[in-house]
Amino acid sequence: MFNKVLIANRGEIAVRIIRACRELGVKTVAVFSEADRPALHVEMADEAICIGPSKVTDSYLNMHAILSAAMVTGAEAIHPGFGFLAENSLFAEMCADCQIKFIGPKPKTIDAMGNKINARRLMIEAEVPVIPGSDGEVSTLVEAREIAEVIGYPLMLKAAAGGGGKGIRKVLIPDELEANFQSAQQEALAAFGNGQMYLEKIIYPAKHIEVQILGDSFGHIIHLGERDCSLQRSNQKVLEEAPAYLLSDALRDQMGQASIKAAEAVGYENAGTIEFLVDQQQNFYFMEMNTRIQVEHPVTEMVTGIDIVKWQIKIAAGEALTLQQGDVHLTGFAIECRINAENPEFNFAPSPGTITNLLLPSGGLGLRVDSAMYSGYTIPPFYDSMIAKVIVHGETRVEALSKMQRALSELVTQGIVTNQEFQLDLITHPDVISGDYDTSFLQETFLPTWKKVAN
Repeated sequence: MFNKVLIANRGEIAVRIIRACRELGVKTVAVFSEADRPALHVEMADEAICIGPSKVTDSYLNMHAILSAAMVTGAEAIHPGFGFLAENSLFAEMCADCQIKFIGPKPKTIDAMGNKINARRLMIEAEVPVIPGSDGEVSTLVEAREIAEVIGYPLMLKAAAGGGGKGIRKVLIPDELEANFQSAQQEALAAFGNGQMYLEKIIYPAKHIEVQILGDSFGHIIHLGERDCSLQRSNQKVLEEAPAYLLSDALRDQMGQASIKAAEAVGYENAGTIEFLVDQQQNFYFMEMNTRIQVEHPVTEMVTGIDIVKWQIKIAAGEALTLQQGDVHLTGFAIECRINAENPEFNFAPSPGTITNLLLPSGGLGLRVDSAMYSGYTIPPFYDSMIAKVIVHGETRVEALSKMQRALSELVTQGIVTNQEFQLDLITHPDVISGDYDTSFLQETFLPTWKKVAN
């Protein structure tokens, strides 16, 4: 096991990793920007080093500064969390060059699955079902038009190097293709430095289902069941639950096995997620692989009792995965609501500020809050607006829903505006309670009605 791990991240995920390390007896190093000097992860870690100004490119994306911090403090490994450098193969290679273990998959795996066009090709070769679409890069509008006529409308334009909902456009009719192709390509270039695009047929209506996997350095790979991430706004997840409600055991097993095949195809090591779309006929299609821990990992931990972050660290330290597939059992239901410092009534505009009074929901079995908030903390305006995750577990889905309603009602964050009431309204909507929702529900059904009520 490592003696010391540096966490190349901030906020609640940095706090989550520090807690896992502490339970494993591992010392931690926090890195922080000038804006995050008073942050909770800085206070909690054994050591902390400032790596630059507030701007992410000068701090949390500054690979040389982070590696220098690791070497100065004697950290043997770096956990990237999610976002920032978590899926950056160059950073993973630089860690290896410095003889520092990157807690995640190998650089070649990140490259193989990070480019969505290449990932589609690999999955086809591994006989994992993929969404009908272009065979490779679509580099010109003329080419896009020709392929679109073959696969048919509606379709999705996607960036090959995409993530976080960037470089994605829905195209319903031919007349919408030109403007969307240009804007998606420009957004992809700005966000990823890569303007490669590809086309996929829209699977509609559909559920967004993802499967959590773990793999060690000895070739042993298992899956930890699935999560339903269909409640999304502008391609950003809002609420997740595990297991996916109304998914048959047969389909659950098929998707789990397909996920293992996908991971084996790239020799996957550490924690990762295979994302699928499931249509109304219960056909499932590979979308992409996330080569990192995900925001919504706690719901899987709640229903399996398996600490994914600890296993990330243990696998990176060279330990064999002692769990067999038969050891994984899904018990009860778990739900996660993302609490963001944003104003839903003003198009979810970010709402940074100082928390003057804070009360996190607590008490009772099956309730967890992952957060880096504290009373008096000023949320900086430079980073992602997510400030907490409220996670509940119940023996039944009804119990989990009731517990989440209770937890959201108890949450107090005075001094800032959050999406708390929005989440409470969402979790009490009849279609969410019945499980009768898909990826279009929040944007096309819930939000239009909710805005009328809110105003």
